[in-house]
Amino acid sequence: MVQQRLTVLHPEGLHMRPAAKFVEVMGTFDCDVTIVTKDGKVNAKSILSIMAACIKCGAEIDVICEGSDEQEAMHKAAALIRGEEG
Repeated sequence: MVQQRLTVLHPEGLHMRPAAKFVEVMGTFDCDVTIVTKDGKVNAKSILSIMAACIKCGAEIDVICEGSDEQEAMHKAAALIRGEEG
């Protein structure tokens, strides 16, 4: 298991397009990916879960990846959250 605290930098937070891109990329990995917010945990491979979490720009979240390709998934997740990949 790998875990990293990240700050959401996209101006829209994790809403519609950024959330869809995040789910699309995380769906390519075999490992489980979870986002932990101040309000709870959400499945990072579910667009509905991410949208329901209302993660805004500037929010600090923890991303947890657990499974065979967890390191690569975390690298991609961190880049997306930081807005380095689009």
